[in-house]
Amino acid sequence: MAPGTTPSPRRRRTRERLRTLGFLSPWLVGFTVFFGYPLVATVYFSFMHYNQIQAPTFVGLRNWKYVLQQMPLFGPALWNTLWLVVVMVALRVAFGIGIGLLVTKVKTGAGFFRTAFYLPYLAPPVAATVAFVFLLNPGTGPVDEALSAVGIDAPNWFNDPDWAKPSLVLLSLWGIGDLMVIFMAALLDVPREQYEAAELDGAGALARFRYVTWPSITPIVMFAVVTGVVQTMQYYTQALVAGKLASGVSIGPGTVIQPGYPDHSTLTVPQLVYSLGFQNFNTGAACVLSLVLFALAMAVTSLLMRRSTGLLTAED
Repeated sequence: MAPGTTPSPRRRRTRERLRTLGFLSPWLVGFTVFFGYPLVATVYFSFMHYNQIQAPTFVGLRNWKYVLQQMPLFGPALWNTLWLVVVMVALRVAFGIGIGLLVTKVKTGAGFFRTAFYLPYLAPPVAATVAFVFLLNPGTGPVDEALSAVGIDAPNWFNDPDWAKPSLVLLSLWGIGDLMVIFMAALLDVPREQYEAAELDGAGALARFRYVTWPSITPIVMFAVVTGVVQTMQYYTQALVAGKLASGVSIGPGTVIQPGYPDHSTLTVPQLVYSLGFQNFNTGAACVLSLVLFALAMAVTSLLMRRSTGLLTAED
């Protein structure tokens, strides 16, 4: 094209598309490498028999039938995962809002309370789990000794199948600092004028929270619930470490860790994926479990984000 000549509309559109594609290229590369390719490979291997040594061979729906119909631990692992998603996410959100309200309303020592509630979140998951299991150690733990001092018989916590999952929930509430910070920022962003108008209208504390606070923080609550569901669907480290410490089995070189202690009460789907894929070298079945977990996470997230049935309203 000669100098000074105006490019045609078609050439301008092509340049704009290439420019847009150039700006999008970092995201496109990251999406393809870290999400698109792994997802396609997972679907591919779910129809294959592959032990990570020999070449994969096509087996059709055999892996799916094995996982959904014949695997004895699939049901308990799925139940434990869904139980943790419902109970842990709900309590973490409620507890996070409560702590956020506390640290925003307290007049004296606000900095101390913020630091005290946030510090456990900074601990690495393994270290935090080790410390928490020590605190709840039956008979000799500080929590049991404190309960015994006031005449309360403490449960066996991580050694009791009925208390193992609630103990994991307590562990998650101990590290509530991340949600505390998020909700504290959301609560401080609520206009003070709305609280003052509600007080002039005679609204009490519960009414102010229902009609002023809650509508303002609903998008943040939805964010906390959705991210909490996704994180809990991947729950692995804390349950595995807590179970092994409570069982008393020493972990050394070459030790094969069987998750789920006690009585598979802390077994989650991610633990089962790791056990199948990297301990039993059944990659096909592990991929099937991964796809089931992915489908459940997508279904729950889609349901929560629907305006008609989720946490969002038509005004959000």
